[in-house]
Amino acid sequence: MLSLLAASGGAADPIYWSDYNLGEALFSIGWFDLRYYSLAYLIGVIFAYWHLSKMIKSPGAPLAQRHVDDLFFYCTLGVILGGRIGYSVFYQPGMWENPLDVLKLWEGGMSFHGGLVGVLLAILWVSRRGNLSFLRVCDYIAVNVPMGMLLGRLANYNNGELWGRAADVPWAMIFAKADEVPRHPSQLYQAGLEGLALLIILMLLFWKTNARFRPGLLVGVFTLGMGIARFVNEFFREPDAQLADFVVRTGLSMGQWLTIPLILTGLIVTIYAVTRKPVGTGSAA
Repeated sequence: MLSLLAASGGAADPIYWSDYNLGEALFSIGWFDLRYYSLAYLIGVIFAYWHLSKMIKSPGAPLAQRHVDDLFFYCTLGVILGGRIGYSVFYQPGMWENPLDVLKLWEGGMSFHGGLVGVLLAILWVSRRGNLSFLRVCDYIAVNVPMGMLLGRLANYNNGELWGRAADVPWAMIFAKADEVPRHPSQLYQAGLEGLALLIILMLLFWKTNARFRPGLLVGVFTLGMGIARFVNEFFREPDAQLADFVVRTGLSMGQWLTIPLILTGLIVTIYAVTRKPVGTGSAA
């Protein structure tokens, strides 16, 4: 697809991923390694807490600082547990033969869709306890999620994992953990589309427009944009080895099938938001 837009012919000299990575850990102290993937989660959560605390100071915020503090805890829990359980259900069901393997977070393997479900459950819990508008709280949370996606995909690239399909584009890379075949650096595509591009769009909508006064608009745009970006990027990402037959049988990857409901949901929520009257301004109690 995008490779057709590249200049004819492959790169004369393939790019080696090993020349452009920082190693898996920022530093090591004895048995403890501060890995970049863990650092991506940590910075993403801290950014979300800081930025959400700033967002609620703008007119019309549907929640107060005490709700942000609760969301910080429960959403972090939802991302970790939901992401890990989702990965074991959709991508590695064999883990359940030894359920303790599901708890081995240090071995890697997280599902975006599972993490999304975990976050939605956390928002629902905090919203019900605080008598808040679930849809509006989702709007405020959605603006912050792409930063985590951006950092997470950059960490995937740095780890040399989740590489792309074989390619002959000039920027194709050889990933040492895969083979000697030049491949799409699909982690960077995902970081760009699902992370940076969506972050810019949602930031502009929140800070430069009245989108926050239309319940569901921000989370609708996020869900629609994330779904489309993930669906497109999956054409360049190498399917998980254990799901290669699934792709052949169905014509789409597991990630694409899981993304279709996101696209439909995002479209419905966005249409709902733009066809309703904006809510009035006011502050959360």
